[in-house]
Amino acid sequence: MSLDQPSEFVKHQTLTRDAFLDGRLTVSQPRNGFRAGLDSVLLGAATNRACTTLLDLGAGVGTASLVSLAHNAALNATLVDHNQDMMLLAKDNIAVNDFANRAITMVLDVAAKGAVRAAAGLKTDYYASVIANPPFFVETEGTLALDPGRAGSRHMRADLLDLWVKTAAASAAPGGEIIFIYPLDSLGALLAAFEQRFGGVIILPMSPRPGEPVTRVMIKGIKGSRAPTNMLAGRALHGPTGRGFAAEFDAIFRGRARLVW
Repeated sequence: MSLDQPSEFVKHQTLTRDAFLDGRLTVSQPRNGFRAGLDSVLLGAATNRACTTLLDLGAGVGTASLVSLAHNAALNATLVDHNQDMMLLAKDNIAVNDFANRAITMVLDVAAKGAVRAAAGLKTDYYASVIANPPFFVETEGTLALDPGRAGSRHMRADLLDLWVKTAAASAAPGGEIIFIYPLDSLGALLAAFEQRFGGVIILPMSPRPGEPVTRVMIKGIKGSRAPTNMLAGRALHGPTGRGFAAEFDAIFRGRARLVW
């Protein structure tokens, strides 16, 4: 899809063109509904620099993958999402940012059975890095968003989270890394799903400011590892006062550094 020849979805949506990494990336996304932001940049910047194959589960418009591709010239990415309209936008974003020769999109339900994933072309035991920012409200909690795109990006049944981790485990190469970003209040279920399948699990808690409660976590596991789980010291996105980001995160959001953990 080109935004010059929009789909019916785009015709009925107002799109914004947003700059990431200090303008190195331009991402088109719907003005209303779920929008890529800080979590997507953190996720894309958290991958191992040595990885050459990336799988982005629930990729949306592709921001996390684009960040990884911008950081790693040797990387090839596969973006998967059940929402065809988001995948059309992701495909356009890939082209606009000159990554068409290094990234592909795939319309597929992340929680689909293995046979369905295989039929769609998703590889098993293949990807050196698998990343995801899954929907995080179960259907019985929170307020369901009125916009279908936003609801689909933020809400799913509680049992589906384990299926997302299962798909990540099946897709990752032996020794590959699996990285999710998620709200703290759902860490228990996510950690249980990771520890059932991976070793060397690392949890990185993040808070808005020093001394404030943790709001989000990044969690990484290694396929085939038997190393124990480790929780790192928490990190604050902002300084004690003001709106600016802490130096570490400011460098990440400007594309000058990767997330080191």
